[in-house]
Amino acid sequence: MRDKSDKRHAGLFTRGTPLLGRFLVWLRRLRVMTVKELLQFSRDGALILFMVYAFTLDIYLAGSGVKLELSSATMAVHDSDRSSASRELINRFRPPVFDVEGAISRGSEGVRLLDEGKAMVVLDIPPRFEKSLLSGAPTHVQVRLDASNSVLGLFAASYCRRIVESFGLETGLKRLGIDPRQPGRAPQVVNAYRVWFNPNQNNKWFMSIAELLNIITLFAILLPACAMVREKERGTVEQLLVTPLTTFQIMFPKVLAMAAVILAGTTLSLFGVLRYCFDVPIRGSIILFYAVTLLYVFTTAGLGLVISTIARNLGQAGMMAIITYGPMIFLSGAWTPPEAMPHFIRVLMLLSPLHYYIDASYGVLLKGAGLNLLWGSVLGMGTLGAGLFGLGMWRMRRQFQ
Repeated sequence: MRDKSDKRHAGLFTRGTPLLGRFLVWLRRLRVMTVKELLQFSRDGALILFMVYAFTLDIYLAGSGVKLELSSATMAVHDSDRSSASRELINRFRPPVFDVEGAISRGSEGVRLLDEGKAMVVLDIPPRFEKSLLSGAPTHVQVRLDASNSVLGLFAASYCRRIVESFGLETGLKRLGIDPRQPGRAPQVVNAYRVWFNPNQNNKWFMSIAELLNIITLFAILLPACAMVREKERGTVEQLLVTPLTTFQIMFPKVLAMAAVILAGTTLSLFGVLRYCFDVPIRGSIILFYAVTLLYVFTTAGLGLVISTIARNLGQAGMMAIITYGPMIFLSGAWTPPEAMPHFIRVLMLLSPLHYYIDASYGVLLKGAGLNLLWGSVLGMGTLGAGLFGLGMWRMRRQFQ
């Protein structure tokens, strides 16, 4: 009896052992190891506090504090004409896009304001501006921009060009005796467009969802890596090796427990911040979103397992996680549209799991897409996940051996 009991304790089953019995033992070991990982996580107060901050306040700040559009651009005006036409043009540069601080007396003063960063836009209206318009002679206005921030500079130039062109068109129609509000038979091109999925073009929806996906990525890499490296630092890896556990039974519960923690944080952020604070819609299946998120966590956890086989302590694991996290963000398409990237960068994007996860998440949350439309992203994510998880298992098995 003792010999038989020792063999069962060592994980050795005889040929007569029922398959169901083996499966139940496997499940019991998986449950015990997963509970162990959750208990260890619950005792790390600093990590719990960091996760609560990341899934709540960090996402709120990203959604409410980061703006992609031009707002309150400081503007100085050098009006050398001082006519009704120049005043009408100046009056079209209005808040919330522009903030006209006041008039300057010399053009050189505008250059000084740009150099000192006290103005972003300087509008220079030449003399005889109104007389040239009334006589039909061509005239020009000069706009100088501070394009240190190239994105905001591009937006400011686009707004200024649109305002000046609209003013010039209306002036030309008036000179022809046509009411600009009712152009009648004057030749014109009418631009009619529709905005789908985000009709108000609310940047808070985009920024908050993007930050949530970035936070999920960070913790999906960091938590499994730290859980495994912590075993090395405490010397408990050797204790696990003498147990009747396989390499998979040691590693998979760590990923499973951390996936449960990440899904809990995602739920807190999704319903506590995105829905409550920013009114972000969930047009698709929430079950599909959780399924895609779970698949993505397992995909990215493979990177964490690979890191844990290289790092010797938590500090090294954290630095390697950040080194891995950075390229994934740049290759995801979250900050820069793929169409604006060089061809070889777009090819490298196929190796970033976050690229597929972003497509699937925005498709479910904002577009209401189903699996029939997202199967390509899910398949790409699953393929990368199988490869990364297999690589992590292989390296960990070699390390244990």
